[in-house]
Amino acid sequence: MRFAEFFAGIGLVRMGLEKANWSVAFANDIDPLKEGLYSTNFKDAENHFVLGDIHNLDAATIPTVDLATASFPCTDLSLAGSRKGLSGSQSSAFWGFTRILEEMGNRRPPLIMLENVPGFITSNKGEDFREALLELNRLGYKVDTFMIDAVNFVPQSRLRLFIIGSINTVSGVNDSQLMFYQSALRPQQLASFIYSHPEISWNIKDLPFLPSLKSSLSDIIEPIAENSKEWWSQDRVDYLINQMSPRHLQKLAEMKESPTISYGTVFRRIRQNKSMAELRTDGIAGCLRTPKGGSAKQILVRAGKGNVSIRLLLPQECARLMGADEFVISGSNNQALFGFGDAVCVPVITWIAKNYLTPLFQQISDKQLIESELLYTSV
Repeated sequence: MRFAEFFAGIGLVRMGLEKANWSVAFANDIDPLKEGLYSTNFKDAENHFVLGDIHNLDAATIPTVDLATASFPCTDLSLAGSRKGLSGSQSSAFWGFTRILEEMGNRRPPLIMLENVPGFITSNKGEDFREALLELNRLGYKVDTFMIDAVNFVPQSRLRLFIIGSINTVSGVNDSQLMFYQSALRPQQLASFIYSHPEISWNIKDLPFLPSLKSSLSDIIEPIAENSKEWWSQDRVDYLINQMSPRHLQKLAEMKESPTISYGTVFRRIRQNKSMAELRTDGIAGCLRTPKGGSAKQILVRAGKGNVSIRLLLPQECARLMGADEFVISGSNNQALFGFGDAVCVPVITWIAKNYLTPLFQQISDKQLIESELLYTSV
């Protein structure tokens, strides 16, 4: 079971697939900083990693594989990108991926997996999502889609949308069945989209229940010395606290006065044109982001026994929040944080591979074998 990964980033999709016995044959990304992190962690990168714009790749150079993955840029599908959609300068990279699939012709992989933010569903009032799925249909892929929050696997709230495309699949779904697919993995918004678009060629699969989280934010904290330069000065701590609303100040006071140490995370957000510090204390980190600005960096609060200490999350802690505990950090902290903010949670990918991709690949392979035997017998 071989795969090619496009928009490979720092390699967390690869890491997740390899844990389910898939092997990489090709990887591509445009960012040299991400390539550096990828190469640090995967010593065979020089054999298959191609640095460059997907629009410039020659399909003839892509090896024949069983699966192609694409975590294409989400910027234009989100509010941060002004919702420019698939015509935006970054998210239009989707069309670079489909061009390669088309030009591969009969070497096209039987399976594809795309990943992006939930905002893809509503981008341009749903037209971007519809257009993308119809394009995959045109290339011969029946499609399925679902959403998974990484919080089922790691103490980080990170909801992502997945699309699976399959060629030569065993069975599809008829229009009358589409209304029955609302579930934890296909919430109402997504189920409604599926039901209201029977013109799309669907291949919806039943999926098992997701696991329950067995860890907490405290489990990923790196033990560092009290006098470490990572901990903020009192002035900086006070400045952040002064940006909290009364409700969040109350949360912090309860943490501080507790006889035990606990942890929370803070994001700075603009509320009514004012910078506010919002504290989360449920043992779950907020969604990691790319550190393009100070507000995107997640802040760790440690409090209890009358004390409050504050610092930024460390790259190794971010790796653990992505289920990539063994990831080797290289380069600057900002480079590592950028790589993780753009990445996919490792155990989510492993779960999809074990519960969806591998069984479906086996079905496709078995069907092809039967068809080959029938053809041989008829001849």
